[in-house]
Amino acid sequence: MRRVTLLALAGLVAGCTNQLAARQARLSSLIGQPEIALVQQMGVPTRSYEVGGAKYLAYDENRVDILPSFLTYNPFFTGGYGGGFPPQVVNLQCETTFAVTGGTVTSFTLRGNACG
Repeated sequence: MRRVTLLALAGLVAGCTNQLAARQARLSSLIGQPEIALVQQMGVPTRSYEVGGAKYLAYDENRVDILPSFLTYNPFFTGGYGGGFPPQVVNLQCETTFAVTGGTVTSFTLRGNACG
């Protein structure tokens, strides 16, 4: 049982790494593109800010996941199963911020627990 749990956890971490790499590759293709191409592909930004001749366009993604309950085996409990963990509500967020200088996308940053 412990081995299966460790393998599942390793698979989740590998899957997140692959998702992060895929997201970064997709967003990297926007670097060097004009600002209009960014807005055409990503849509209207959630917010923007200008400072020192640079413009920052932020895109927010939010979702809520519910992790199912998990019962544990307890030989002293009638039926053998009892205790465990209740369902968990997890708020997932990712903010992608692009820097635009001279009308051209120059970089991006990712922040949050759902970026990969």
